[in-house]
Amino acid sequence: MTTNSSEQGVSLGMPQLPAPAYPDDVRARLESDAKEIIARYPGSRSALLPLLHLVQSEEGHVTRTGMQFCADVLGLTTAEVTAVATFYTMYRRAPSGDYQVGVCTNTLCAVMGGDAIFESLQEHLSVSNGGTTDDGRITLEHIECNAACDFAPVVMVNWEFFDNQTPESAKRLVDDLRAGAPVSPTRGAPLCTFKETARILAGFPDQREGAVEASGSAGPASLIGLRLAKGETPPARVVHPRAEPVEGDTPHDPSPSEHLSSHDAPQDTSASDPAHPAGPAAEEGE
Repeated sequence: MTTNSSEQGVSLGMPQLPAPAYPDDVRARLESDAKEIIARYPGSRSALLPLLHLVQSEEGHVTRTGMQFCADVLGLTTAEVTAVATFYTMYRRAPSGDYQVGVCTNTLCAVMGGDAIFESLQEHLSVSNGGTTDDGRITLEHIECNAACDFAPVVMVNWEFFDNQTPESAKRLVDDLRAGAPVSPTRGAPLCTFKETARILAGFPDQREGAVEASGSAGPASLIGLRLAKGETPPARVVHPRAEPVEGDTPHDPSPSEHLSSHDAPQDTSASDPAHPAGPAAEEGE
């Protein structure tokens, strides 16, 4: 028995049909929003990034229809729009969940447990990287850096921070998201859906009551170096939220020479441990 090329998923190089158009009411609404976005820039093509967020807020990912819309309103080719939409990982190219759960697997987060978190979530949710759960609630992906190394390992949900995570806490987090239970980021604004987040990233204000005020500022661990540089008295020791107090421990104020982060205590290495010297490095070819 033979199968034809279409059944095998093989392309014969035939041109793709034009992208379907938005319904008239949707296009009219998006054109009004696009006009507001484009007016912010001296050159219209500079509005492409927020416009991609705008069309992503419509369908939860950047579709061919959305890219055609961006090309039309900016006077660009679809190739130019596609080149940008496929370059940035913030733009989804396939249907996504209500909550984008990103696990940082860059160096520090990985060392602190990010790899273990990511692996446990893949198994717990039965999805691979970039996959979406059957209920459409969660899309899981690994992220190279969440720019929050002093709170490693970090998980982000729709770009809001969940600091100092463990495999167990991350699994509770996604379970709560799937169940519709209230979930609060460690810092930053309250969670909203991915579509709502995309509209905010397009440059439209967050209309939820108290959301802007809840954004707050940098966490204590991020400000320790700044305070020391200013000559201020060091704050109380930053204790990892996962650490449980040991009975009999007495709190103390750290001296300026102490490491104030629970993550950066010096470790013995072959270079620092006299009992295990590294020895001279061999010359090339020896």
